[in-house]
Amino acid sequence: MLIDWFTVGAQVLNFIILVWLLKRFLYKPILDAIDARETKIAAQLADAQHQKLEAQQEREDYKRKIDDIAQQKLALLSKATDEANSERQRILEAARQAADALSAGRQETLRKEAARLSEAITQKVAQEVFAISRKALTDLAGESLEERMSEVFMQRLRTMTDATREKLATALHTSEKPAVLRSAFDLLPAQQDSIRSAVNETFAEEVTLRFETDPELVCGIELAAEGQRVSWSIAEYLGSLDRGFSALLKSNSGAGVMSKAEPGASVA
Repeated sequence: MLIDWFTVGAQVLNFIILVWLLKRFLYKPILDAIDARETKIAAQLADAQHQKLEAQQEREDYKRKIDDIAQQKLALLSKATDEANSERQRILEAARQAADALSAGRQETLRKEAARLSEAITQKVAQEVFAISRKALTDLAGESLEERMSEVFMQRLRTMTDATREKLATALHTSEKPAVLRSAFDLLPAQQDSIRSAVNETFAEEVTLRFETDPELVCGIELAAEGQRVSWSIAEYLGSLDRGFSALLKSNSGAGVMSKAEPGASVA
C-alpha cells in the first residue's frame, strides 16, 4: 500500500493548526480564567485570613478592655469601700466628740450652778453673820473696849516686820498729806495722844496724823498713807469665819470639820 505523503503532510499541518487554534482560542482563555479564579480565590482566602486575624485581634482587645474595666471596677469598689469606712469612722468620731463635749458642757454647767449656789449661800450666811456681829459689837462697844482696841493697835505697830515698817515709813515720809488714822469710834484725846506717841516712836520721827471715824471698820483702827496701811479690827475675825465657812462648803466629802483660822492684822 502506497503512502500519500501529501495527504499525511496536509493532515499533520491541519492537526498543528487545530492544536494552535484550540490553544489560542480555547485552552488559553480557559487557563486564564482558571488562573484568574485561582488568584481570586487565593485573594479571598488571604482576605479571609486577614479578617480572621483582625477579628482575633479585636477579640483580644475586647477581652483586654473587659479585663481592664473589671480591674477598674474592683479598684473603684475598693476605693469607695475605704472612703465609706473612713467617712463612717469620721462620723462616729465626730459623734463621740460631740457627745463628749455635750457631757463635758453639762458637767461644767452643773459645776457652775453648784458653785453659784455655794457662793450665794456663802454670801448670804456671811452677810447675816457680819450683820449680827456688827450689831452685837456696836451694842457692846464702850469706853473700856475702845481703850483695849487702842492698846492692841499700838502693839500691832510695835510688832510690824522690818519690811512693812520700811514701806510705811517711806510712804509717810514722801506723802505731802497728813497720814490718816481711822477708827470705828471717836477716840478720846488721851487715846489720840497715846497712838500719836506710838506712831512717832515706831517710825522715829514726828508724824502728822489726821483722825477720822469710820464705823465700817467694825471695832477697828487703821493707819494709812499713800496706799500703805497697817490695821487691826474685829472684821479680821469675821473674815476668818467667812473663809472657814467657804472652805466647808467647797469640801466634797460634806463631812469635814471647818478648821480654825487664826485671826490677825492685815497689812497692805
